[in-house]
Amino acid sequence: MERFDGKVAVITGAASGFGRAFAQKGAALGMKLVLADIDGDALGELVEALAEAGADVIGVPTDVSDGTAVEALAHRALDAHGKVHVLFNNAGVGTSGFLWEMSANDWSWVFGVNVMGVAHGVRVFTPIMLRQNEPAHIVNTASVAGLISPPAMGIYNASKHAVVALTEALYHDLRRAGATVGCSLLCPAFAPTGIAQAERARPARWRNDAPPSASQLLAGRELRKAVRSGRLSAADIAEATFDAVRADRFYVITHPAIMASVRVRHEDIEQMRPPTDPSVAPPAHE
Repeated sequence: MERFDGKVAVITGAASGFGRAFAQKGAALGMKLVLADIDGDALGELVEALAEAGADVIGVPTDVSDGTAVEALAHRALDAHGKVHVLFNNAGVGTSGFLWEMSANDWSWVFGVNVMGVAHGVRVFTPIMLRQNEPAHIVNTASVAGLISPPAMGIYNASKHAVVALTEALYHDLRRAGATVGCSLLCPAFAPTGIAQAERARPARWRNDAPPSASQLLAGRELRKAVRSGRLSAADIAEATFDAVRADRFYVITHPAIMASVRVRHEDIEQMRPPTDPSVAPPAHE
């Protein structure tokens, strides 16, 4: 997709972080924006700001873990614009700590948003794009946690590995179908976004009654520190993502230094070694 002006973009998780940066970049390129987020107040503030700056934008409060809500989002987009050219399956949440201390609610929440949110987006919007029979593109936000497995992040890792596998299969399926629809897999490392404050948007049905454990408190502090230390901004990552859509590039690795850990993981598998902790310097293997 070489041109974005006048094209329609649907962005989930649009009220903060990468989603907000995607929206701002899309507006700067003259796209028509359909923005979705579970936080209706923050979404409304973003829509108002973008509209005041001249953007063609609507907001649709959406819980992406609910397939019916994603279907309603698609209907709103089609009612407003008749087509969808770029879908950013971007909404994401995270929780951390030792795996055996995570609750059933933790699993349901993270997988509901991170995995089923992407699955619903693909399920609902891909047929729309195929019927249009013109260039379109899907961007699924995973993470470097979908390529490696850091400790104390087991649920998040598992959800992002699922997004990686889902998106790679989507690429193959679209090619096998001879589609004019492309897809990209975004795998960023830490960047200053709201992911460390994701608890604020956890629905009541998935909240925990028990207080966080020591491992969860420590992992949360480490995550917040890592997010604050990110050298690339959300705007930088949005720029790289739009470049990938323009070039029809599948893998979007915004932090290339992480590839050393990815290679070690692959070597561990090939050599049938125990997994190397990617949070520490890789050991020398003979």
